[in-house]
Amino acid sequence: MKPVAYPRGTAKSLSRSLRVYHGDHVRKVAMDSLYARFLRAGDLAFDIGAHVGDRISSFRRLGARVVALEPQPGPARALRLIHGRDPKVTMVEAACGDSEGTATLRINSANPTVSTLSGEFVDAAHGQDGWREQVWDRELTVPCTTLDVLIGEHGLPAFIKIDVEGFEAHVLAGLNQTPPALSFEFTTIQRDVAEACLDRLAALGPYRFNVALGESQQLVFAEAVDAEAMRGYLRDLPHEANSGDVYALLSR
Repeated sequence: MKPVAYPRGTAKSLSRSLRVYHGDHVRKVAMDSLYARFLRAGDLAFDIGAHVGDRISSFRRLGARVVALEPQPGPARALRLIHGRDPKVTMVEAACGDSEGTATLRINSANPTVSTLSGEFVDAAHGQDGWREQVWDRELTVPCTTLDVLIGEHGLPAFIKIDVEGFEAHVLAGLNQTPPALSFEFTTIQRDVAEACLDRLAALGPYRFNVALGESQQLVFAEAVDAEAMRGYLRDLPHEANSGDVYALLSR
């Protein structure tokens, strides 16, 4: 997720996130149109790295049931306020990775959208254009689960959204099943993470891929492409593209 210059202080940062991610009607319409490609009423969706729940809201508008993970206490409280009374939303205050246990969450208090489990992500951001103002100023030990464990508890989802700031390959390493569709975030400061995600998905099954840049909610390719074509596309993106989401669709 692209970093945004938020005021210091968790409460102010969350307030800004809520306005940015829930207050734009045009963005909501575009998001629903995108996710309608992957979800129908009654389907199950996982939201891994839910932050303040704009994707949860979209999935619910489409009629899907949602299991949402968010390890940060502040955003998790916001999620409970927004979605806590919805019986079709299951919220889990935990991270997701390649093994169960605990993990160290590096918190960016001024911009919690880019809090991360990945020390490599923090290192990659250092000194980079568009990231210089970002400061990870706290650490917190959080519980960690895996996609396989979540599937064992809740069932195989029709769609998984993964947005965990450089930890995406670890999340996919904890998956040994083949959901029909999923997305993972990429950044131009860590293209190697995206390539590792493509490798993992190629090993799991016959996936094909598309991509949406930034928060455009618009797929780039008219038809999904293979892993090598997606790898080349991501390698050729300019640094200024910053981030986006790769969509993987299981071929039948």
